[in-house]
Amino acid sequence: MTIKNLLFALALIILGACAQNQPEKPEQAPFVWDNANVYFLLTDRFSNGDSANDVNFERNGEAGLLRGFMGGDFRGIINKINQGYFSDLGVNALWFSPVAEQIHGSVDESTGNTYGFHGYWAKDWTRIDPNWGTEQEFAELVDAAHAVGIRIVMDVVLNHTGPVTDKDPVYGSDWVRTGPPCTYQRYESTVTCTLVENLPDIKTESDQDVDLPEVLLEKWQNEGRLEQEMEELNAFFAETAYPRAPRFYIIKWLTDFVRKYGVDGYRIDTAKHAEESVWSELYEQASKAFEEWKTANPDKVLDDNAFYAVGEVYGYGASSGRNFDNGGVQVDYFAHGMHALINFELKSDANKDYEFIFSKYSNILNNELKGKSVLNYLSSHDDSHPFDMSREKAYKAANVLLLCPGASQIYYGDEINRTLIVEGTVGDATLRSFMNWEDTNTNTVVNGVGSSDLLNHYQKLGQFRAANPSVGAGVHTQITAQPYVFKREYAQNGYGNKVVVGMDLPRGVKTISVGDVFENGTTVKDYYSGKTGKVKDGEVTLQSDLDMMLLAAER
Repeated sequence: MTIKNLLFALALIILGACAQNQPEKPEQAPFVWDNANVYFLLTDRFSNGDSANDVNFERNGEAGLLRGFMGGDFRGIINKINQGYFSDLGVNALWFSPVAEQIHGSVDESTGNTYGFHGYWAKDWTRIDPNWGTEQEFAELVDAAHAVGIRIVMDVVLNHTGPVTDKDPVYGSDWVRTGPPCTYQRYESTVTCTLVENLPDIKTESDQDVDLPEVLLEKWQNEGRLEQEMEELNAFFAETAYPRAPRFYIIKWLTDFVRKYGVDGYRIDTAKHAEESVWSELYEQASKAFEEWKTANPDKVLDDNAFYAVGEVYGYGASSGRNFDNGGVQVDYFAHGMHALINFELKSDANKDYEFIFSKYSNILNNELKGKSVLNYLSSHDDSHPFDMSREKAYKAANVLLLCPGASQIYYGDEINRTLIVEGTVGDATLRSFMNWEDTNTNTVVNGVGSSDLLNHYQKLGQFRAANPSVGAGVHTQITAQPYVFKREYAQNGYGNKVVVGMDLPRGVKTISVGDVFENGTTVKDYYSGKTGKVKDGEVTLQSDLDMMLLAAER
């Protein structure tokens, strides 16, 4: 062997030895929808990244308080993604208000003009409303989120259009009904009706072929894209063999966003106001679109999770299990493409003690709802009776929400005490003020709690949750009542995760039992203080000025 070859062989031996001595990379926690930490925001009210798109379609009439566009847009969301705001919160799924082009006119002149700033008044499902940005910016938003492991949950509206105004003609009687209003006395008066006056209801029950509304044909013609839209529709109906009924047009338009941009899931608006079979049809096409996007974009695929859908079945609570009484008809929405339903029950439980809450939801999720889940929330854009509306129990709210079994939904500003009470507003507008970013700069105090201090608390809980699937998806067991300590254990597809949480602990030196979760000698990390310790005699002792411990084995 030549000296050159000998040196080469020695180098290989040394490199091999170094590789063997390298510490193993910590096992990355898989993303699990049952443990998702979802951040929900109204795009118009979150962050204004581009003031040039603030006014479109002459939406400049004097609006009622918090009833007009305020400038938030995709660029503002992108900026916050890139700044790490959501990642610092442990957020791994982002849900924002619907993106379809909204009606151009206004309604409710008696209270001042009301515009479709919230996204729930669609005029054209095939276009993104320019007040929020462009298609290119939407694509950039999805890519930016995916780049940091955040999934996109798109808010979809299928059962109604926007109100009728001078600028926004009604679709036509073969597409929509304009009455009667819903009375909720029976199934038909919940589904085959209008939610409110002047909110045309799509005839989702119809299987009859219908022509496109004249308002859309004229609009597309003026925008120079009529031929393209018609070609795409013809291809869709040829492939699916669906009748050209109203719901299938909208299903095509909604699933285009999945196929084109890689949207990871849907939040289904007003689910109980359409026939449940509609949601099965939507999910089938969305899943197909998701797989097509994955095939076309293999370098962008995050994991092998199926397309996600969470339904808003107003009034559903986890205690109902798989069935919901919709006007006298028992409906299992989980059997119609929905992995989870929004849980309207937690806000009522939140005043109870932690063990009651956590054990209750763990039992439900691991029995009646096993294989499915719920999305817990405490405040939202249209719940006029949220938990802690006056923001007097900010830390309790954070603890209940982010440590409760099931997925969690932070409503924008929960983490910095954004006010939910705005004097002079009408209805849900009080819940929809602009994000109070300035309060984090000054640590503005609300009921004794500083905004940036609260944000720090949310960040610690959120990062703990994101790193440990057992928090939301595991089985809950109390270890000790005094002090209150519990464990969560998760095992799925060959992956396991265990955590121990201590709450309301003494400040300073504190010792808690970890039961049988960690073996003696195990080094554990406290995600709350950032400190580490070793398990000795089934206990962990740490010193900190904090009253909580969030323990997981150090990776």
